[in-house]
Amino acid sequence: MRPLKLVPDNTNIAFLRHRVLAMGLSIALIVASIALCFINGFNLGVDFVGGQSVRVTFQQPVDLAQLRERVEALGVGEATIQRFGSDRDVAVRTPVPESDDPAAADRAATQIKQTIERNYPGATVGAVESVSGKVSNELFRQGALSLALAMVAIALYIWFRFEWQFGVGAMFALFHDVALTLGFFALTQLEFDLNVVAAVLTIIGYSLNDTIVVYDRIRENMRKYRKMSTQELLDLSINETLSRTVVTSLSIGIVLTILLVLGPDVIFGFTAAMLLGIVIGTFSSVYVSAAILLWLRLKPDSFLPADVKGDGLSKRAADLP
Repeated sequence: MRPLKLVPDNTNIAFLRHRVLAMGLSIALIVASIALCFINGFNLGVDFVGGQSVRVTFQQPVDLAQLRERVEALGVGEATIQRFGSDRDVAVRTPVPESDDPAAADRAATQIKQTIERNYPGATVGAVESVSGKVSNELFRQGALSLALAMVAIALYIWFRFEWQFGVGAMFALFHDVALTLGFFALTQLEFDLNVVAAVLTIIGYSLNDTIVVYDRIRENMRKYRKMSTQELLDLSINETLSRTVVTSLSIGIVLTILLVLGPDVIFGFTAAMLLGIVIGTFSSVYVSAAILLWLRLKPDSFLPADVKGDGLSKRAADLP
């Protein structure tokens, strides 16, 4: 039995023919994502804003305004009530009690739990998460710093591993992936917590890996086809790595889709970010990171000594002796 091939051998798709349209779409999405981050902001989880968070699953959809009134009537401070997942799943977030008594937070959580169970029969109250304001501020700074340092370190690695054009292309592709992921969370208002930061860092790693595979093939082909046009060489390199890209993305996407539908609510944000990241990371590896090399004037003989350029090498390996 012959193995199934998702991508036929010797594909010859002119990806970069549509580079202007693809790049225009990418830039528009980046601008929209940044605007959403400033306008809508993020639904920051307890990890970043501090407080107590209780996840509740009701038997049927509830009136959020009424639930907020009942929680705030307990004297636990201003409550933030938000649905997640489905209409029956609700997150109740309240400030951490300002008290030196370490048991004060436990008593407040118990009050909230008893009030919900009394007024909403059949409701299931999950575990309580509690983070102080000082810890949350530190986590926010460390999370933002980790994202920034990861992107800078990756760009420097690509620069030394290949050439500066490749470093710029990889950096822009990573910025594209991170910006669109953050814009998605600003648009949907899904809870943004440390799990999402971990997902974004994972997306950076996946996108970088996919980009390096394409870049490595481009560099290899630059040595073989020194008189081939740059666009043709880039399209050839993308087509030669297309099978690996499709199989990897599809296999990971299937697992993430199953987790998104059937997985626990606690990793819903992580899974959604990862699934989106796989899609946009694959897109950026093909249309963003490769297309930028054209605009940066990369040529097949860009990195050859002057006395080697124009040596009459043929356009195809088949023409070589």
